[in-house]
Amino acid sequence: MENLNEALGLLAIGMIMVIIVLWLVVGLGNLVINLTNRFISDEKKPENTNRTNGVHPRKLAAIVAAVDVITHGRGKVDSVQKK
Repeated sequence: MENLNEALGLLAIGMIMVIIVLWLVVGLGNLVINLTNRFISDEKKPENTNRTNGVHPRKLAAIVAAVDVITHGRGKVDSVQKK
């Protein structure tokens, strides 16, 4: 019975450590992403230039709305190309 208690204790400590490490990885990853987005600007792309290449305005509006919903307002449609 002593071995079972020791095994369960090690299991609990191991699971807690995994949760802590994963929490740190996600937290630090989000921090790096937020800092990068805040302080490094993308100077290659001009603002507010949507190149539509003949896409119907209603389809463009649907694409922009879908990107907005999926990315929770953080995404931006730079260009739409028709194949």
